Amino acid sequence: MRILLTGATGLIGSTVLRALLDAGHHVTALVRDRASAECVRNTSADTVIGDMTDARLVTALAERADGVVHTAATGDERSAEADRALTDAVIVGLGDRDACLVRTGGLWVHGSGDGITELTPRNAPPIVAWREEIDLLALRAPGIRSVLIEPGVVYGRGQGIPNIVTRAVPTDDAEPALPLLGDGRQHWGTVHVDDLADLYVLALARAPHGSTYLGVNGDNPTVQEIGVAASRLRGLGSRVRPESAAATVGRLGAFGEALLLDQRPTSTRARDELGWTPGRRTLVQEVESGSYTD
Repeated sequence: MRILLTGATGLIGSTVLRALLDAGHHVTALVRDRASAECVRNTSADTVIGDMTDARLVTALAERADGVVHTAATGDERSAEADRALTDAVIVGLGDRDACLVRTGGLWVHGSGDGITELTPRNAPPIVAWREEIDLLALRAPGIRSVLIEPGVVYGRGQGIPNIVTRAVPTDDAEPALPLLGDGRQHWGTVHVDDLADLYVLALARAPHGSTYLGVNGDNPTVQEIGVAASRLRGLGSRVRPESAAATVGRLGAFGEALLLDQRPTSTRARDELGWTPGRRTLVQEVESGSYTD
């Protein structure tokens, strides 16, 4: 298949790029600038330099593709506007020919809960409350096969959100400790980026229109468990230091509020419907290997 990929230089997108190429797809990566294009240069993918909000460009690229895999995010106050612009342009470009759009959402939209599934009602914190309108727009688009993947906390190669815990500056005490996010008792739904990339490839090939899949491996460590593992490797004697939720939000704002969510999701649907078998190391095992503290 001819695939248009956004976000090809990010943690998720760069891994999805390799997985798509390994699966035999021809990939065109939409990248922001020449520096980003250089990052993709050592692969067999084609590159097009442009902005994801350039509707004319995105529509033209989508018209030439059999599918679009969207992993890009601006990560700033323009996130909603940019995502909506790209989604609108892709829907127009794919037209009425059963082409596929695999779009990236996020687990946070479901809020805190035990046993979270794709059917869990949304209770999004402010930082991702904008997602629902665009997610539904894509999932209900006529004429295309649209799929939504909602990853949890993505880890692997020492990158991603876990570094906020594992590489935090120790407290200035006689016995320094690693500061936590909140009291550390909250669980994070997690997924290794290589397992997640496998899910994108499977979704592109097999998922029916309008389907949603949680991108989680079923391992939901607490922030304290992550912190203790990192503290031990950093020579801090496994010492960690909780803080109040208010202090976390004061430091990190709306992002901190999302990191305080207590989420214990399952990955049953992706396993049963797509045959997805995540099996890479858990996040705590990754931390224990040293990749998040070196």
